[in-house]
Amino acid sequence: MVLLAFVIAAPLAGWVMHHWLQNFVYHIPVNWLIFLISIVITLVITALTVGYRSVRAARSNPVQSLRME
Repeated sequence: MVLLAFVIAAPLAGWVMHHWLQNFVYHIPVNWLIFLISIVITLVITALTVGYRSVRAARSNPVQSLRME
């Protein structure tokens, strides 16, 4: 899901940034390395979050969960 969102959002963000930066006197190129770094950081955060939640769910006592319901 994260990769699908990136595939949809990255070209749109690149296009918007390119047109927005054209309004300034000093132009900088929109480098695709920025998008590569952002997807790597996003995937690392996603993997850490999902991993943490999975370990927490695996270590929990199912009896405690059933008692709460």
